[in-house]
Amino acid sequence: MSLVELIAQADERGLAASGLACLDRCVPLLGGDDGILRPLWASLAEAGADEDWDSGLEQVRGKLESGENGGEAALLARRMLDAAPARRAPAEVRVWADACSVASLQIHRLLDPAEDADSVDSRRAGRTEGMPPLVAAELRRQITVLELLATHGPAGLRRALDVSTEGRRVLRAVVSRRARGRI
Repeated sequence: MSLVELIAQADERGLAASGLACLDRCVPLLGGDDGILRPLWASLAEAGADEDWDSGLEQVRGKLESGENGGEAALLARRMLDAAPARRAPAEVRVWADACSVASLQIHRLLDPAEDADSVDSRRAGRTEGMPPLVAAELRRQITVLELLATHGPAGLRRALDVSTEGRRVLRAVVSRRARGRI
């Protein structure tokens, strides 16, 4: 099943986890540490925890950098954070999750030294041949997060967080390598 189809079928929690996971993997671009989004992950485990989500979101927005000095990739990451809905209403979270998916794939595409002739939209729809490795890994992570939540519900959150943590480490290494190359 394509990423677009998985997003279309996901419930509110799956969508929120999907958007949050995309953001979580891109936190290194905004100067965030590994635990900065933990309160938001925790709020997903609780049914109807909109107040925890909203207050956690405001705290995170205040702690992370603007992205202005980090180039296009950092600006895309900041837009993901700024666009996060205050309430986890299904329609709002679906739009956010979809936008985060596109932005995260675009970020990985910008940071991957390999050229990609196909559009991000075609990748999300299932056209995966010849994909650069960083983009391919991000696409797999997005699909895995949605499948975990669809299959296991709230019990899949821990494994989804693990998938996101792995992706964050990879992106942090890529950002670090690129920074060393510019010095």
